[in-house]
Amino acid sequence: MADPLAPYRWVDRPENVLEEVFSVSFFRGLTPSEVLFRFAAPDAAGEEVAFPELWDLGDEHPLESEGGHVGVVQANGWSVAVELGGWTAVETGHASDLSRGCEMVAVLRHDHATDRFVYAVDGEVVTGFVPPWPLGGWGSDPGRLNEAMHRLGMPTARPVDDGAADALFRRLHRDKIALTFALAAEITGVPFTRDLTGFPFLAAPVRGR
Repeated sequence: MADPLAPYRWVDRPENVLEEVFSVSFFRGLTPSEVLFRFAAPDAAGEEVAFPELWDLGDEHPLESEGGHVGVVQANGWSVAVELGGWTAVETGHASDLSRGCEMVAVLRHDHATDRFVYAVDGEVVTGFVPPWPLGGWGSDPGRLNEAMHRLGMPTARPVDDGAADALFRRLHRDKIALTFALAAEITGVPFTRDLTGFPFLAAPVRGR
């Protein structure tokens, strides 16, 4: 049987090109230039770069800068924004601003803090949670994505037995980032695979928050 998480396991390996702090957000209803404008300084024109060159934008390394660097590429009708060293898209206030007039799905991997998932529509955070456990999440409608979660084996109701809940959490935790990107793909139809990094990105430093 094929591994449904195989296309996403590359993001959870030390040798991946994203390093240990990054977020990826998917926008339906905005062009790449419109997405970039929401992340970058108002006077940032943006430049088209190969994905590895995202690390070299501006005067600071993204892991040392205030906001990180962002690059945006279009895929299957969505604009996909990659924040290197940043997590603007998953912060509740910024998620509301970024998602105004559109639909947004965002995933954060942060090896030194808390991973996050956020789904927002037209300025409203519909649901968010700490991967891989959607139970105890937040938002205006935390159950909105239950069908997609169920297809991936993610719990939508707490198991009655605490032992079963602990065992399920441990099993899901091993693949939490790959699983969360699989959930994003269920919603958007855009799998965040390594192939996507082979396209040019419209890029700029993220403005300080």
